[in-house]
Amino acid sequence: MKPLLAVDGDSFAHRSYHALPKSIRRADGGPAGLLTGVGNLLVRLWEEERPRAVLVAWDSLFVPTYRHLALESYQGGREFDADLLEQLDLAPQLVESLGFAVAKAAGYEADDFLAAAVAFEDARGGIALVASGDRDTFQLASEQTTILQPQKGGGPLTRIGPAEVRERYGVDPEQVPDYIALRGDPSDKIPGARGVGAKTAASLLAQYGSLEAALTEGRFAAEADALRLYRHVATMDRDAPLPALEDQEPTWDRAAALAEEWGLGRLAGRLEALSSS
Repeated sequence: MKPLLAVDGDSFAHRSYHALPKSIRRADGGPAGLLTGVGNLLVRLWEEERPRAVLVAWDSLFVPTYRHLALESYQGGREFDADLLEQLDLAPQLVESLGFAVAKAAGYEADDFLAAAVAFEDARGGIALVASGDRDTFQLASEQTTILQPQKGGGPLTRIGPAEVRERYGVDPEQVPDYIALRGDPSDKIPGARGVGAKTAASLLAQYGSLEAALTEGRFAAEADALRLYRHVATMDRDAPLPALEDQEPTWDRAAALAEEWGLGRLAGRLEALSSS
């Protein structure tokens, strides 16, 4: 059975932007390292995984989601280079030229589309791969869904299933939002429970089974409403709107033409070779 591959576009775009030389430019002089990195990643994932279809999900950076509205501190203080933002605007065009599906909509994050794609594939009895550097996606791991996590310095992506989530966090995948709510998440500015770190959060969930059960037993009474909010913020929205996810055949020739137009010769050459193979 071929899997559906759901890719966190923003996660890999940011990694590419910071990892590749800023000297990589388009024919018009604009920046191109991020675009080159994303293009090469998608080719690599297709060649390694041979999915039935690919969905690449994106954030809408300047439109608040329900998370931003509910929690004022959420993702506060983030700033982005103009060169990064310019390439983020172009990247979905590259994805579409490859014949892959793009998910981006106001009010949703890339994570939400990943969760919706997993729910969609579960409902049709399929299997899914979720490629992301965001450990929040560990909540999606199951017998039918594997997380592909990049490693520092490159190399093969690590495959994360339920056993690996338990090994790393000490909780089951479905407990990950509760774990984040208790432990907090500095990168997203989720405060967590006062005085609770990773080990204590895992221990509490082992004892009570869920955040709600702990609150029902009277734990964190003064923080109960805030912790429920943090859990809501940490939970991916499986009802996010999706494009059609029928089986795909990559359009390497179209992507090669776009890469050539942008002046990305090496990427264009790789795509042309795939088109003629």
